[in-house]
Amino acid sequence: MPGPEQQVPADGGRAPRPARTEESADVIVVGAGPAGSTAAYHLARTGLDVLLLEKSAFPREKVCGDGLTPRATKQLVDMGIDVSEQAGWLHNQGLRLISGRRALEFDWPELSAYPGHGLVRRRADFDELLARRAASAGARLIERANVAGPLVDERSGRITGVTAKLGDERRPVSYQAPVVVAADGNSTRLSVAMKRYRRTDRAMGVAYRTYFTTPRHQDRYLEAWLDLRDPGDPARRLLPGYAWVFGMGDGTANVGLGVLDTAHVDLDWRDLLRRWCDNLPPAYGYTPDAVTDPVRGSALPMGLNRQPHYADGLLLVGDAGGTVSPGTGEGIAYAMESGRYAAETIVQALARRTDRGRELALRAYPQALRSAYAGYFALGRLAADLLGRPKLLGAAGAAGLGHPALLKVAFRLMVNLTEPNSKDALDRLLHLVGRVAPGR
Repeated sequence: MPGPEQQVPADGGRAPRPARTEESADVIVVGAGPAGSTAAYHLARTGLDVLLLEKSAFPREKVCGDGLTPRATKQLVDMGIDVSEQAGWLHNQGLRLISGRRALEFDWPELSAYPGHGLVRRRADFDELLARRAASAGARLIERANVAGPLVDERSGRITGVTAKLGDERRPVSYQAPVVVAADGNSTRLSVAMKRYRRTDRAMGVAYRTYFTTPRHQDRYLEAWLDLRDPGDPARRLLPGYAWVFGMGDGTANVGLGVLDTAHVDLDWRDLLRRWCDNLPPAYGYTPDAVTDPVRGSALPMGLNRQPHYADGLLLVGDAGGTVSPGTGEGIAYAMESGRYAAETIVQALARRTDRGRELALRAYPQALRSAYAGYFALGRLAADLLGRPKLLGAAGAAGLGHPALLKVAFRLMVNLTEPNSKDALDRLLHLVGRVAPGR
């Protein structure tokens, strides 16, 4: 039994904290995208006082494919979000891979850890839904809060909060907290200000997308075209990326392409997307008049390319930490998962009795990311490196990228949905390789 000087606090062991004010919190989360809102939700539901700062006002647009795999579906369900079709979600049952003249459909596997369906929803609606869910759990969501930089303790170099400018009048304000989560996207001004720089040895990607009206808007398969080529290239060389068409269920489809910077291909990607759409089959109903939105682009920070993911009171999640898959460009699922890992780490840390104990607990966050992603992302970086070699791309095309066996392997690699005790030999092999691949 603890003595009087060792009484366990009534709040489960959490260290004493100063009285709450409007400008202070237990945790500050900068950015209310999927990573930040997920982190804020899981923090707030434990009773922590969380400030969630979003520079824009909802609804706001983000460049994205809008397709969600079962990994993301699981995170939404864990947050208590209604993902039924009656609630505005379009369910999909798998992935259609197209290469050359061959198209094969692969259903999502039904696993113990993940549901057997994916989802589609526009990002403007999706991000706001997550942010409001975090607010309903108790997070204090402040929109139009443009974070200007960190507050730093001069002696320790530790972050102690952030400065921000609020609203149209850009009123200056300072917020304080012992722990700060950077969820402010690829540009992540907060991380850069804290000297967290992007690793130049990790591939970057870029995505461009638009929308057009189509009779195929309720397609139950996400569609990926693996042999991305420039229609105007006489040599028909493969490009380092793929194109997609995702039916939105609202009369439109999201069509886009994602490419890697590893090959240093000099192309106008926006124009390439337009010209690629011109070559879609007639059944898609694509015409220039069917386009409903301009082509927009965004960078894809891949392979945990900004490090360290924790130091001096600052944790990096989502795009700020480079959690996009280097093999597929999938970002939302890993952003949400990283936000949850960060939240779970912080909850444990703030329950420690000493500064040293809290610091030790916070240092577990990078290890959690490495354990979850290092092997799989290493495979993705290898694929990115191979795709960045034009001669090898040509050889791959000649070898028949559309062979059913190769497409099956491509599907398993892309979706990252495996189960260690599966009876499927390929499933077991990919799970093993993903666990042991070097991920420095």
